[in-house]
Amino acid sequence: MRMPRAILVLTLAASVAGCSDIGLRNLEPPGKGPDEFSVLPVKPLTQPQDYAFLPAPTPGGENLTDPHPKADAVVALGGSEAALNPNAPIPSGDAALVTASSRYGVPANTRQVTTQEDVDFRKRKSRWTRLRLFPVDRYAQAYEREAINANNANEAARQRGIETPSAPPLE
Repeated sequence: MRMPRAILVLTLAASVAGCSDIGLRNLEPPGKGPDEFSVLPVKPLTQPQDYAFLPAPTPGGENLTDPHPKADAVVALGGSEAALNPNAPIPSGDAALVTASSRYGVPANTRQVTTQEDVDFRKRKSRWTRLRLFPVDRYAQAYEREAINANNANEAARQRGIETPSAPPLE
Protein backbone atom coordinates (compact mmCIF):
# COMPACT_ATOMS: atom_id res chain seq x y z
CA MET A 1 0.00 0.00 0.00
CA ARG A 2 2.99 2.31 0.53
CA MET A 3 4.14 2.13 -3.12
CA PRO A 4 0.89 3.52 -4.63
CA ARG A 5 0.97 6.41 -2.14
CA ALA A 6 4.56 7.24 -3.06
CA ILE A 7 3.69 7.17 -6.75
CA LEU A 8 0.65 9.36 -6.08
CA VAL A 9 2.75 11.88 -4.12
CA LEU A 10 5.42 12.02 -6.87
CA THR A 11 2.76 12.43 -9.54
CA LEU A 12 1.15 15.29 -7.62
CA ALA A 13 4.54 16.95 -7.05
CA ALA A 14 5.37 16.73 -10.78
CA SER A 15 1.94 18.12 -11.68
CA VAL A 16 2.27 21.08 -9.33
CA ALA A 17 5.83 21.77 -10.54
CA GLY A 18 4.59 21.76 -14.13
CA CYS A 19 2.06 24.52 -13.41
CA SER A 20 4.72 27.16 -12.92
CA ASP A 21 5.52 29.40 -15.86
CA ILE A 22 8.63 31.48 -15.25
CA GLY A 23 9.30 31.97 -18.95
CA LEU A 24 12.53 30.97 -20.61
CA ARG A 25 14.86 32.64 -18.15
CA ASN A 26 15.06 32.10 -14.44
CA LEU A 27 16.18 35.56 -13.37
CA GLU A 28 15.82 35.14 -9.65
CA PRO A 29 18.75 36.54 -7.67
CA PRO A 30 20.93 33.85 -6.08
CA GLY A 31 20.93 35.47 -2.63
CA LYS A 32 19.55 38.26 -0.48
CA GLY A 33 22.31 40.75 -1.26
CA PRO A 34 21.92 44.36 -2.38
CA ASP A 35 20.88 45.17 -5.91
CA GLU A 36 23.86 46.98 -7.40
CA PHE A 37 21.83 48.11 -10.41
CA SER A 38 19.32 50.08 -8.34
CA VAL A 39 21.91 52.73 -7.41
CA LEU A 40 22.92 55.26 -10.04
CA PRO A 41 25.91 57.47 -9.33
CA VAL A 42 25.28 61.18 -9.72
CA LYS A 43 27.56 63.58 -11.52
CA PRO A 44 29.90 65.65 -9.36
CA LEU A 45 28.75 69.09 -8.26
CA THR A 46 30.34 71.92 -10.22
CA GLN A 47 30.29 75.68 -9.95
CA PRO A 48 28.56 77.53 -12.77
CA GLN A 49 30.50 79.97 -14.95
CA ASP A 50 28.21 82.84 -14.01
CA TYR A 51 25.73 82.82 -11.13
CA ALA A 52 23.63 85.48 -12.86
CA PHE A 53 22.52 83.09 -15.61
CA LEU A 54 21.37 80.11 -13.56
CA PRO A 55 18.17 78.39 -14.73
CA ALA A 56 15.07 78.83 -12.62
CA PRO A 57 14.51 75.94 -10.21
CA THR A 58 11.89 73.40 -11.26
CA PRO A 59 10.41 71.48 -8.32
CA GLY A 60 10.22 67.81 -9.24
CA GLY A 61 12.16 68.51 -12.44
CA GLU A 62 15.66 67.59 -13.49
CA ASN A 63 18.88 68.68 -11.90
CA LEU A 64 22.22 69.29 -13.61
CA THR A 65 23.73 66.41 -11.60
CA ASP A 66 20.97 63.90 -12.46
CA PRO A 67 22.27 60.87 -14.37
CA HIS A 68 21.20 60.30 -17.97
CA PRO A 69 22.47 56.78 -18.72
CA LYS A 70 21.28 56.61 -22.34
CA ALA A 71 22.70 60.00 -23.26
CA ASP A 72 25.97 59.23 -21.45
CA ALA A 73 26.29 55.92 -23.32
CA VAL A 74 25.63 57.55 -26.69
CA VAL A 75 28.24 60.23 -26.02
CA ALA A 76 30.75 57.64 -24.74
CA LEU A 77 30.34 55.66 -27.98
CA GLY A 78 31.00 58.70 -30.13
CA GLY A 79 27.47 59.94 -30.82
CA SER A 80 25.75 63.15 -29.86
CA GLU A 81 22.99 63.74 -27.35
CA ALA A 82 20.91 65.33 -30.10
CA ALA A 83 20.55 61.87 -31.68
CA LEU A 84 18.34 60.79 -28.75
CA ASN A 85 15.64 63.24 -29.84
CA PRO A 86 13.32 61.31 -32.21
CA ASN A 87 12.41 64.54 -34.04
CA ALA A 88 16.04 65.56 -34.60
CA PRO A 89 17.29 65.62 -38.19
CA ILE A 90 19.53 62.78 -39.33
CA PRO A 91 23.21 63.71 -39.05
CA SER A 92 24.95 64.08 -42.41
CA GLY A 93 27.42 61.32 -41.53
CA ASP A 94 24.54 58.84 -41.08
CA ALA A 95 22.48 59.82 -44.14
CA ALA A 96 23.95 57.11 -46.40
CA LEU A 97 23.38 54.44 -43.75
CA VAL A 98 19.76 55.47 -43.21
CA THR A 99 19.15 55.60 -46.97
CA ALA A 100 20.60 52.12 -47.49
CA SER A 101 18.74 50.55 -44.58
CA SER A 102 15.38 52.07 -45.54
CA ARG A 103 15.54 51.47 -49.30
CA TYR A 104 12.69 48.93 -49.16
CA GLY A 105 10.52 51.05 -46.90
CA VAL A 106 10.19 51.14 -43.16
CA PRO A 107 6.97 49.91 -41.58
CA ALA A 108 5.77 52.07 -38.72
CA ASN A 109 5.01 49.11 -36.44
CA THR A 110 8.29 47.18 -36.74
CA ARG A 111 8.86 46.97 -33.00
CA GLN A 112 5.34 45.71 -32.30
CA VAL A 113 5.58 43.09 -35.07
CA THR A 114 8.95 41.75 -33.92
CA THR A 115 7.78 41.71 -30.30
CA GLN A 116 4.69 39.68 -31.22
CA GLU A 117 6.76 37.30 -33.39
CA ASP A 118 9.16 36.75 -30.48
CA VAL A 119 6.29 36.09 -28.05
CA ASP A 120 4.82 33.53 -30.47
CA PHE A 121 8.25 31.93 -30.98
CA ARG A 122 8.84 31.62 -27.22
CA LYS A 123 5.36 30.20 -26.72
CA ARG A 124 5.99 27.53 -29.37
CA LYS A 125 9.39 26.69 -27.89
CA SER A 126 8.15 26.46 -24.32
CA ARG A 127 5.12 24.32 -25.08
CA TRP A 128 6.74 21.04 -23.99
CA THR A 129 9.20 22.44 -21.48
CA ARG A 130 6.75 23.50 -18.78
CA LEU A 131 6.99 20.19 -16.91
CA ARG A 132 10.14 20.51 -14.85
CA LEU A 133 11.00 19.46 -11.35
CA PHE A 134 13.85 21.96 -10.99
CA PRO A 135 14.27 25.49 -12.38
CA VAL A 136 16.13 25.34 -15.68
CA ASP A 137 17.32 28.18 -17.93
CA ARG A 138 15.69 27.45 -21.28
CA TYR A 139 16.76 30.70 -23.00
CA ALA A 140 19.89 29.33 -24.68
CA GLN A 141 18.05 26.17 -25.72
CA ALA A 142 15.15 28.08 -27.29
CA TYR A 143 17.31 30.50 -29.26
CA GLU A 144 20.02 28.00 -30.22
CA ARG A 145 19.07 27.95 -33.94
CA GLU A 146 18.83 31.75 -34.01
CA ALA A 147 22.35 32.30 -32.63
CA ILE A 148 25.21 33.19 -34.96
CA ASN A 149 28.28 31.00 -34.73
CA ALA A 150 31.18 33.47 -34.62
CA ASN A 151 33.72 30.95 -35.93
CA ASN A 152 31.58 30.03 -38.96
CA ALA A 153 30.92 33.70 -39.76
CA ASN A 154 34.64 34.47 -39.44
CA GLU A 155 35.60 31.59 -41.73
CA ALA A 156 32.95 32.57 -44.32
CA ALA A 157 34.30 36.14 -44.37
CA ARG A 158 37.87 34.88 -44.83
CA GLN A 159 36.83 32.66 -47.73
CA ARG A 160 35.29 35.70 -49.45
CA GLY A 161 38.59 37.53 -49.12
CA ILE A 162 37.50 39.88 -46.35
CA GLU A 163 40.23 40.69 -43.88
CA THR A 164 39.15 39.67 -40.41
CA PRO A 165 40.72 40.43 -37.06
CA SER A 166 42.38 37.65 -35.18
CA ALA A 167 39.88 35.37 -33.53
CA PRO A 168 40.22 33.16 -30.48
CA PRO A 169 40.98 29.50 -31.15
CA LEU A 170 38.12 27.08 -31.78
CA GLU A 171 36.68 25.55 -28.63
